Amino acid sequence: MPPAKKRPRAYDHLRTRTAVLAQFGHVRDAVRTLTPDQLARPTRLGAWTVRELAAHVAMGLASVGRSLDQPEPPGPKPEVALPQWPSATAAHAGRIAEDVEELAAAHRDLDALYEEAEAGFTAAVLASGTGERLLVTRVGSMRLTDFLVTRTVELIVHTDDLNEALGTEIPYDRQALAACTRLLADALADRAPGGSVEVRVPPFAVVQCIGGPRHTRGTPPNVVETGPLTWIRLATGRTEWARALEDAEVSAGGERADLAALLPLMG
Repeated sequence: MPPAKKRPRAYDHLRTRTAVLAQFGHVRDAVRTLTPDQLARPTRLGAWTVRELAAHVAMGLASVGRSLDQPEPPGPKPEVALPQWPSATAAHAGRIAEDVEELAAAHRDLDALYEEAEAGFTAAVLASGTGERLLVTRVGSMRLTDFLVTRTVELIVHTDDLNEALGTEIPYDRQALAACTRLLADALADRAPGGSVEVRVPPFAVVQCIGGPRHTRGTPPNVVETGPLTWIRLATGRTEWARALEDAEVSAGGERADLAALLPLMG
């Protein structure tokens, strides 16, 4: 018998919106202090410099306003459920890279770009009412509240990228970090449904995944546990499963507690 489908995790629209703006504010405050030499530094994202990465962060927030400016797509249900969003992004990576390079070249004043992105986001989201509105995104139609959760992933992941490139400590908003962690955990459960392995990312997420004997009581026989940032790096390909185990950033107990074949969840 196939595993029963779990009810999608609910996210509070107002809390998610607040978390997105809080994390964007942390990045904006850091970017406005960067020197030309810092902006020219390489990142772990291929050919992107810090400038291009910073432009991408602004583009990710501005995409909400652009989507809300378009007519609502037809249909009562979204085309993309939230746990499927991470795997759906890979097909659009090339176009995203082109758009980022164009944006970074056209906007030398990053502070102005960030102010424009934040103002557009705030006006569009406030005017939209509830988070139930459907909007067009690169990967297909999504509920506004769900799309805002994807913005926490973009912001947290790229905050970590900036910190790695610059040696800085841009802070992580707790609510944004929680939403990002939970979405990527749910994406794992969606990719490998089942109940034989329990994945714990305290204090934010616990999911069961991978087919096999289902755990119901007591200590699960197969357990993976790690911290939020390590989980996010694993899920997005910033670090490898074997390396995280070797560095004791992940604990994995049980014969089925090996997630290497399932990671990363998004590129």
